[in-house]
Amino acid sequence: MATDSSSTSPSKGQAWFCTTDLPSDVVVEVEDMTFHLHKSALMSKSKTLHDLITKQEANGQKREDKDTYMDNSQDNDDKPGEEEEEEDGQTCHVSLPHFPGGSETFETVVKFCYGAKIELTTGNAASLWCAGEVLQMTEDVAQDNLISKTEKFFNNSVFNNIKDSIKALKSCEKLCPFAEKMGIVQRCIDAILAKAGHYDPTLFGWPVNESAGDPRNSPAKSRDPWVEDLAKLSSDFFNRVISAMREKEIDQEIVDACLMHHAKRRFPGISRSSRGNTPTGSPLSIASEAEQRKLLETIVSNLSPENSSRSSAETRFLFGLLRTANILNASDECKFALERKISAQLENATLDDLLIPSYSYLSETLYDVDCVQRMLQCSTMKKVIEKIDKVGSSNVSNGNGKGWRSKFGCKFTTKVCSSHESTVVDDRKARPRRSPC
Repeated sequence: MATDSSSTSPSKGQAWFCTTDLPSDVVVEVEDMTFHLHKSALMSKSKTLHDLITKQEANGQKREDKDTYMDNSQDNDDKPGEEEEEEDGQTCHVSLPHFPGGSETFETVVKFCYGAKIELTTGNAASLWCAGEVLQMTEDVAQDNLISKTEKFFNNSVFNNIKDSIKALKSCEKLCPFAEKMGIVQRCIDAILAKAGHYDPTLFGWPVNESAGDPRNSPAKSRDPWVEDLAKLSSDFFNRVISAMREKEIDQEIVDACLMHHAKRRFPGISRSSRGNTPTGSPLSIASEAEQRKLLETIVSNLSPENSSRSSAETRFLFGLLRTANILNASDECKFALERKISAQLENATLDDLLIPSYSYLSETLYDVDCVQRMLQCSTMKKVIEKIDKVGSSNVSNGNGKGWRSKFGCKFTTKVCSSHESTVVDDRKARPRRSPC
């Protein structure tokens, strides 16, 4: 089968022709593309097109018809139908608005109808499956038709691989409500959960380091690629996957890894090494402040309550979230939750982490001293200090007290806190006091 695409008038968009010896007898309009095709090829594969064309022919070929190929989910004004035929009385006109996947997908469907071999991929299989359902390309119409072909591809290939399931789910973002109603979205999520539950959390290479947002700066073994693919999902689909993981009680370390990669992708400034490297015109940079705030609060609410086994790399990540929460003016609940999480592993913090910029016009310093004091006074930190004293006192007689104290973070409390206090004092001296008026 030979094809040809050419431009027509600006109002008509593009024209697509099937260059055979026979003249076309049906014109199908999808988006701004006009397909000049043959009835026999389409009617032999699609019950929807068969019914539309047959009914138009039976109606005398001059009456505009409003028959639909979709269910009642679409408005009547948007339903596809047939338009008045040309003066020769032979060419049918069919319009398919809101076709899943648009003209590109319909072009692939046309090639399939003409017997050409089509290549199914994780990127186009979902749209072709939806198109097959919309056009009723079932086994009752033709053997090995499009629906069965795409469904077999999903069952034998996509659903058996977590990366492919994520990519297929990503492609469904532009196929709603079709993919949602057909259950493709939920089946992709179920496949992701089935595979994610068998992963060993140690394979994620903790810590998730500062270069997690840039594959060029991090060794491949430090991150699992499917976690990065999951981070590319829209916030809506990503949140659904995370909620499903929590319901199925997937290992919390896996959930945290997904949340951290998604956060670093959506908020590039969280990692200091990636600040200022956001691509110009990136869709991530144009999200509204309200959307970013909602996303941040969702990420924080799903993080594990305790991360004592993690290293200082995640501590820096939590501090980055806290700074972002201050910038976006997130809820107090979100900020306090982050402070509690940080206080549980405060011994891993550095002086640079503790220098949290203050965004309050009432503050007399550049840094948020109250925030640091709250974290120091947090009950979680007090329990750590009590453990230090308890273990230290029981080992002083054996000469091991110093080692135990160093192990449990006394180095932090003596060195880092002193440095922070000195920095804040210098800041107060350098800045004039603001008038309370």
